[in-house]
Amino acid sequence: MANELQKKKGLTARDLITTGVLAALYVVCAFIGECIFGFFPVLTFLCPLSIALICGPVFMLILAKVPKHGPILITGILVGGVLFVLGMYWLMCLAYVILGIVAEIVAGSANFKSKTRNLLAYMIFVLSPIFSYAMLWIDQDAYVQYLVANGTEQAYMDTMIATAQAWVLPAMIIGNLLCSFISGKLGQRLLKKHFEKAGVV
Repeated sequence: MANELQKKKGLTARDLITTGVLAALYVVCAFIGECIFGFFPVLTFLCPLSIALICGPVFMLILAKVPKHGPILITGILVGGVLFVLGMYWLMCLAYVILGIVAEIVAGSANFKSKTRNLLAYMIFVLSPIFSYAMLWIDQDAYVQYLVANGTEQAYMDTMIATAQAWVLPAMIIGNLLCSFISGKLGQRLLKKHFEKAGVV
């Protein structure tokens, strides 16, 4: 009985496979969200918003398919690792891991069954990209040097700096929270209306 209970609590091989597939899907969605605005230095500050708007259904599907501790952290590690390899600022990569832990704690506090806490968990998790952009206001020189050394053109960074007015960072945070709320709610509605009927969850 104890072994059976442990299996239910821990991640099984099937759970890990499911997590891997959905985490990879999250990476793809986040990459799409990044590409929509990321090529344009004036519009790049909208990337965290587009990522938050796209990834909600995948995040909710992860919680529905594997309602245990581990999958969100694994997703955070995978997203952060891929972004680090692609040359993104290290603080954003670290944020995905740390906020992944926080998101799991929030969702796990209700055994991953509370729509409200699952939504809050997503809103916390998807704040991660903002930690990179925030460095423009915290330590601009270090941020620029790091990205230029990893392949970003100096002209791109110069335009970013010129666009980064004082109001941009709070606007990004508010916009990100609004987009993640909308996307998370949409993901929960999709789960209820379509995925459950199709037998996916």
